[in-house]
Amino acid sequence: MAVNIDEGGNCYVNFNQDFTSLSVGYKNAYSLFSLNAVDQQLEEIYSSFGDDICLVERLFSSSLLAIVSMNAPRKLKVCHFKKGTEICNYSYSNTIKTVKLNRARLVVCLEESLYIHNIRDMKVVHTIRDTPINSNGLCALAADSDNCYLAYPGSAVSGELQIFDAVNLNAKTMIPAHDSPLAAMAFSLNGSEIATASEKGTVIRVFSVNDGTKIYEFRRGVKRCVSISSLSFSTCKQYLCCSSNTETVHIFKLEKATVAGDRTSLNQNQSNAVGHKSDDNWMGYLKNTVASYLPYALPTQVTDVFNQGRAFASAMLPISGIKHSCAITTIQKTLRLLVASQNGYMYIYSIPLDGGECQLIKKHDLKNIDQASKEQQIVRQESAPINIAEN
Repeated sequence: MAVNIDEGGNCYVNFNQDFTSLSVGYKNAYSLFSLNAVDQQLEEIYSSFGDDICLVERLFSSSLLAIVSMNAPRKLKVCHFKKGTEICNYSYSNTIKTVKLNRARLVVCLEESLYIHNIRDMKVVHTIRDTPINSNGLCALAADSDNCYLAYPGSAVSGELQIFDAVNLNAKTMIPAHDSPLAAMAFSLNGSEIATASEKGTVIRVFSVNDGTKIYEFRRGVKRCVSISSLSFSTCKQYLCCSSNTETVHIFKLEKATVAGDRTSLNQNQSNAVGHKSDDNWMGYLKNTVASYLPYALPTQVTDVFNQGRAFASAMLPISGIKHSCAITTIQKTLRLLVASQNGYMYIYSIPLDGGECQLIKKHDLKNIDQASKEQQIVRQESAPINIAEN
């Protein structure tokens, strides 16, 4: 999830679809940074000055940008930044909340509707109207064009998640993800799984997009009034990271655990325990036996807590109370946690192989733009505006 500019003048920060670059929007400019060598330095790819940016999204490592300015929050501009040209612009009847892109589709989210564009010619191919009020523009678009799914809240009062096939243009499934309204969502890189969190911010769930079944459930913590701002699957497919308005970023390991109440697992646990009796492992036998029968002795709500996974690793940020966007990716053959913050800094952490506390190895100032790059401003060619009205 992207982190937006607010009234305090903070930055808009967002990673591209495969975490190879970072887009940063400022009050009077925007910049693109390469993430190929962030352990040592942050390479600026491009900067443009003069616009008050509230959204800037890059399509993978291409030259295609989708931009929304604070001066014209209902207008979407699609640009080719290397050529310095504007491809087209669209005007909507309400403020643009979010823009998502992959190689097949561009999605514009308004407060009560979503517009799906064909990325090749930018024409609107479908509109989802009268959605529940979505003031934060919460939605997700899978990066994989073969599993081109769009997710958005199906209710403003509960955690209902709608999955829409953005290629075949039909509803795929509805997932009752949480009791409380949704606060964050993210697809895995291949679009086969989706992670969700609610406004309570304590439990994170991962579902199969294909049939809506729950695959993982993690407990972030027990603190109340925690606002989760970012969920992100790692590029190696082994981890899920989560950031909130607290100073802690949590990393969960995506590994299968024994499901409490599973009769097969119960019998297997008992068999394994009995097989080790001769090795003076009676305490282990008793522990496994009690754990196996625990689901039958306790209420469902209690056993659910026992089944929830805990964080594999965590990183401590130097500041809390603001939004952060997080990602786990491989930098020069080494796995790294990247955290871009609304205050204009990006933090790079190492991830311990055995879990535990991540170590900060680099801090980058995203606001330290080379003023000489002002000469590289986009000189946009005239393009015909396209008005899209609400019916």
